[in-house]
Amino acid sequence: MYDYIIIGAGVIGSAVARELSKYQVKVLCLEKENDVANVQTLANSAIIHAGHNPEPGSLKARLSLWGNLLYDDLERELNIPLLRTGAFVVAHGKEEEKDLDKYVKICKENKVPGYQLLSGQQARKIERNLAGSITKVLSLPSTKVTNPWEVAFALMENAIENGVKLKLNHRVTKIIKENDFYLVEVNHHINFKTKNIINAGGVASDDIGQMIEIPPFKIKGRKGEYYVLDKRNIGFINHVIYPLPSERGKGVLLTPQVHGEILIGPSSEFVDDKHQASTTQKGLEYVKEHSKELAKNIPYNQIIRSFAGIRSTSTYDDFYIQESKYNKGFYYLGGIESPGLTAAPAIAKYLINDVIGVQNHYLINNQFKPYRKAKVEFHRLPLNDQKRLLEIEPKYGKIICKCEKITEKEIIDAIHGLLGTHTIKGIKKRVRAGAGICQGGYCEEKVMKILARELNLDPLDIIYDKDNSKLFLSESKVEK
Repeated sequence: MYDYIIIGAGVIGSAVARELSKYQVKVLCLEKENDVANVQTLANSAIIHAGHNPEPGSLKARLSLWGNLLYDDLERELNIPLLRTGAFVVAHGKEEEKDLDKYVKICKENKVPGYQLLSGQQARKIERNLAGSITKVLSLPSTKVTNPWEVAFALMENAIENGVKLKLNHRVTKIIKENDFYLVEVNHHINFKTKNIINAGGVASDDIGQMIEIPPFKIKGRKGEYYVLDKRNIGFINHVIYPLPSERGKGVLLTPQVHGEILIGPSSEFVDDKHQASTTQKGLEYVKEHSKELAKNIPYNQIIRSFAGIRSTSTYDDFYIQESKYNKGFYYLGGIESPGLTAAPAIAKYLINDVIGVQNHYLINNQFKPYRKAKVEFHRLPLNDQKRLLEIEPKYGKIICKCEKITEKEIIDAIHGLLGTHTIKGIKKRVRAGAGICQGGYCEEKVMKILARELNLDPLDIIYDKDNSKLFLSESKVEK
């Protein structure tokens, strides 16, 4: 019998898992995908927002302001990447300047630190590539950027170190309420017992709720499409550049990334199938057209990839973080759209401490370890440290991914780590092999062979990501 089962291992479920591990509770996290952070957390703008957008007094406002601060703790404790960029919200002409004043007022009411108005000319002295048509800018210096799935990995690894169990490829298929516990059926044939359920199912959180009651909200999928500019453009812009928000969300942005690339996007389009994310010519053209309003001379010829993600948009006009009104011990984390990544660490604390009150029922885990050891990034180390490591482990001397300078030893460590992986995409997410300008054209086959060797598998059985994503059907040349 578990005390808590968390459904979903995105950044929200992972943050909740870590927060629960601070208590003497038995926790299981169930994830339907073959990896942590494989859906909504995987594809978004990676921004830790300052708080200029959420309605004052809302949970979104309160938790995003708090979450922004908590990321400094996560950086110190878990070695997550953070880039303190600041942000500019830009206006073109008198009419948009009036709209910009609305967000100045929100900043004041939400107590956003350090915000100020700049003229277009002042802003262009700081960001030389800002579009010439921009006449006024709201500066938000507390804005940061991170890597969403690295945050989720760090949170979940730390939770596992502190006693949480994680089961991947475990899709919840039925929930039955018994007298004082829940029976959770997984993959139609495995059953777990738990006293409480935390529904962190992201875009599927209403479907999970539907298994036991009529959920208090519905989730609609909103697709966002992006371009990625190669890291040769570091410094093209240094702030996150926002247009004025609209009914379609925060709009097409320019966002510097922690590893040097620049994201352009997203588009924003409601879709019927909230589980299907693919790019479209129409969506990417929309992104390109609207990004021209933010900066001049964007080097579109240095785009190295495009991608799309699905955001969960709720019919409830705020985060829905409450216990079920009908089923005691069943907790909803619903409608966690932007600024959900920003608010994630605060959402976890709010749920555990204020909504559930775990501290009133369970003892503190005195063995809790808040710190996570930083992974080795060999190419970033000083020469003397590289020489020392090479004497211990020669596989640090073999570069597999030339674009990102990733060594064989770093890939081996990722395969056998606490959140080990058996997929090529899993390696890319953990150590960035294949994330550079050639997008795996050089190293993918080498990564595949390392995976096969380390996991004692046939190379033909190695998959890129999903179960149906084998790279090869059969051998074309066999040595005799």
